[in-house]
Amino acid sequence: MSIRLRLTLLYTAILALTLLTFSVVLYITVDRTTFGVLQDGLKADAARLTDAKDFKLSNVAYIPAAKGSTNPYVETLDLVGNLRDRTANTIYEGIELPPLGDNELRQLRGTEPVYSQVTLGSDRWLVYNVPAKDSTGREGIVRVARPIDNQLSSLETLRRYLIIAGVIAVALAFGVGFLLARTALRPIGQITATARAIETSRDFGRRVDHHGPEDEVGQLSTTLNAMLAALQAAYQQTEGALQAQRRFIADASHELRTPLTTIRGNLGLLGRTPPIGEDDRRAALGDMVEESERMSRLIDNLLALARADSGMPLRALPVPLEPLLADVCRQARLIAPGRAIACSSPLAAALGDPDALKQTLLILLDNAIKHTPAEADIQITGGANVREVTIAVRDGGPGIAPAIRPHLFERFSRADVARTGGGAGLGLAIARALTEGQGGTIAVESMHGQGSTFTVTLPRAALDPVLPSIAAGQ
Repeated sequence: MSIRLRLTLLYTAILALTLLTFSVVLYITVDRTTFGVLQDGLKADAARLTDAKDFKLSNVAYIPAAKGSTNPYVETLDLVGNLRDRTANTIYEGIELPPLGDNELRQLRGTEPVYSQVTLGSDRWLVYNVPAKDSTGREGIVRVARPIDNQLSSLETLRRYLIIAGVIAVALAFGVGFLLARTALRPIGQITATARAIETSRDFGRRVDHHGPEDEVGQLSTTLNAMLAALQAAYQQTEGALQAQRRFIADASHELRTPLTTIRGNLGLLGRTPPIGEDDRRAALGDMVEESERMSRLIDNLLALARADSGMPLRALPVPLEPLLADVCRQARLIAPGRAIACSSPLAAALGDPDALKQTLLILLDNAIKHTPAEADIQITGGANVREVTIAVRDGGPGIAPAIRPHLFERFSRADVARTGGGAGLGLAIARALTEGQGGTIAVESMHGQGSTFTVTLPRAALDPVLPSIAAGQ
């Protein structure tokens, strides 16, 4: 049974119970009021008769009727219930009330009046029995009666109308309530349909389209949309982590294949029978050492990319440029002694991670050293404005072809023959990942035959003179 039907049945039952209670109370009130008026009228009729000075039990005169009503039917009895006289009214000709029972006579002899209902033919009568004493001092019983068919018919009509009206009201309430419940619960159906569609398509970008008031259903829609947004973010994060893992595995398998093949081939040469010559043996061992060192560098680069892909947060510290660039240039000169590397920096600080920024610059300098002729200069310069700082690394190489530049920061991008070196093509990808992890950007400008300039842009921070040691990585 649907909640719509259950709600409709519930408030229909409540309405039916309310109407039933109201109808019963109304009917009982009207019934008691009607019979109270009849009883009071008969009591007044009896009082007008017994209060008359010439009242005699053996000779009942007409009772003066109340204004607007007919005379009642009257009988007088002795104390044992025998008939003494009755009114000679042609309206009631042939009428005779049934005799009183022993209990009624006992109550009347105790001076307690008695009301009773009797059936005469097809009519119902209300009878008022009261003990009385006439003008001669004789005691007896006076019975005053009136037909009550009209009143009973009115009560029956009222009861019938209450039943019919109640049934119609309950039926209408059920129909209208069912329509209202369906309208009110329609957004829940939309929520269910959206949830099923998401379950089928795995599309967490879908949302519940609710334009109604911000009631309980509206709040449910808002909460569900917020939950879907959180699920979408978690799903995207998980999917990103899985893609990074697959990418790492693909990268590792792709790049490790060549050095492993070389090492395996050289091991085969060293194990040959008869043994190879001394010169060949030294050459094979040299190749194995070189490929082992290459694999070590490659693994370090892959781990750096994996950390960047995992979304690990980088620090956001003020990094003074002057000591940072001085330290980077010093290390670059140790790597390439005799090379002309010029450094200049303003008194400004970048907002970023000192270690990540230093690694980025070393990657760019290593790249510039590889692709710059020995006689050409390499320059690293810093700049700053109100909001940003820039660090530019310029080499004196042959430049980068325009077709290659859009893919330059992708993994294993080594398609430019003029700039091909011995790397795995991961350095610039790592540099971009580290720069973007600090909230910055990295770009390249290059002209054929005039070298290339890589520019790192980061937010500017207030210069703190206490921080040079942090920038230097100490």
